[in-house]
Amino acid sequence: MLQGLMMDTQLLITGIMQFAEQNHGDREIVSAVAGDGLHRYTYKEAFKRSRKLANALSSRGCQQGDRIATLAWNDHRHFEIYYGVTCSGLVCHTINPRLFPAQIEYIINHAEDRIVFLDPAFVPLLEAMQAELPTVEAYVILTDEQHLPDSDLANVASYESWLGAENDEFDWPELDENTASALCYTSGTTGNPKGVLFSHRSTVLHSYGIALPDVMSLGERECILPIVPMFHVNAWGVPYAAPMVGAKLVLPGPHMADGAKLQKLIEQEQVSYALGVPTVWLALLAHLEETAAEVNALERVCVGGAACPAHIIDVFAERYNVKVFHAWGMTEMSPVGTYNKPKAKMLGWAAEALETHRLRQGRAFFGIEMKIVSDAGDELPWDGQSFGALRVRGPWVCKSYFGNAETNLDHEGWFDTGDVATIDPDGFMLITDRTKDVIKSGGEWVSSIELENTAVNHPDVAEAAAIGRPHPKWGERPLLIVVRVAGSDLDREALLGWYQGKVAKWWIPDDVMFVDQLPHTATGKIKKTALRDQYSDYSFPDSVS
Repeated sequence: MLQGLMMDTQLLITGIMQFAEQNHGDREIVSAVAGDGLHRYTYKEAFKRSRKLANALSSRGCQQGDRIATLAWNDHRHFEIYYGVTCSGLVCHTINPRLFPAQIEYIINHAEDRIVFLDPAFVPLLEAMQAELPTVEAYVILTDEQHLPDSDLANVASYESWLGAENDEFDWPELDENTASALCYTSGTTGNPKGVLFSHRSTVLHSYGIALPDVMSLGERECILPIVPMFHVNAWGVPYAAPMVGAKLVLPGPHMADGAKLQKLIEQEQVSYALGVPTVWLALLAHLEETAAEVNALERVCVGGAACPAHIIDVFAERYNVKVFHAWGMTEMSPVGTYNKPKAKMLGWAAEALETHRLRQGRAFFGIEMKIVSDAGDELPWDGQSFGALRVRGPWVCKSYFGNAETNLDHEGWFDTGDVATIDPDGFMLITDRTKDVIKSGGEWVSSIELENTAVNHPDVAEAAAIGRPHPKWGERPLLIVVRVAGSDLDREALLGWYQGKVAKWWIPDDVMFVDQLPHTATGKIKKTALRDQYSDYSFPDSVS
């Protein structure tokens, strides 16, 4: 076989760092810190400190492949750790501090982390479990000596003292591109969390992918605010993609849910593109509504992590001239797999057609393949009507879990996402359910996600969950469980009437239960297993046929 005569250059995160330092070294990183303060410096200065960190890790005996943990917000020190750890050949293990303590303890021990870098806010959390963390040798608090809190942690130091007088020159190792780069555990909604081990190659390719014009469309002239946390799935890849293209990076620190501070950051730093989950945008929009403040610089918003309510898209577009784009992915996909950027032929569509289409999770971009399959494993058509189990594959998709032979791959090497979806002829995918949450009524699937989205679009509904409950005639029927907006007197009949004309008539829930709150997982998702347990003895009213 005749082979090409091209250089065999490795795809390394080190290359992103070195390219950014040389070509975009004066571009700013602005980081919110405790209180109302801001920290400013450049990519060049950040990577200089990453080299100091690499020397500190090396002088303390860290070896390639060792796992180095973080429990930290989106700030400049966390950014430095991303590069100082990974480019040394170590594994940057980001831990979600919102997980339950028992899960965090399990994750640290399963990963066998040697060092933990943590924000001062998480010191009490680690103090309570340190006796159960035998592999951890040191705790480094992300602050300076002046602000180092009193702590019972063993072998504790401030981050700034760790860097101290370390040399700011470091010879980065020549790594193979398949070397492990970062580790992130799933939220563990069932069973223990599972570790997804990314590589340099997968991360670089993912960064290329999300920067494409039909995805996030990132470039040097952008100012990007990743409100999605760096402690989970790498802030959707932005800490790698931003320096790759030379974009200004704004990090919100501990203020990810503070609408007032986010608005101030957006205006002060002229943020053009921001990314976050729906609750973030609800907080920002609430602040804008209350104060009549503006976000004039903001042009585009990416929403992921959960289905985006239509009114978020409407308010951003109509009041603030901001375009909202849906994205979808998962930890096992590095994480982005689809993005809802309209195709050229859609620009002339009627408003009603676009209205429906924009709520889809989007289309795959090069590097991700998708298909949907029946219960028997047969591939289903992309007709926008057929529902099936969603499977994916590609160079940044997980093939197995860290320290665990378990895999979600089928016999052809496709990853089973655990989602039920439909894909239209243009390749736009819509998640209709999780496989474990699907409601099957009379042999047909009912989308619990669409029922929930329709409910929360009612002005008197704060949150909603739809679960299937046994029914003597239909096998299962939907039960809707709802948290009202404070002060609302919304009743069952009014809410069920809201569904008329919005979903298929036979999808409309057979009953509604109003509650004060819904159970959530540590990552904020509704815990439907708990709801199914809570309503295990529920029976639909006798009048329902």
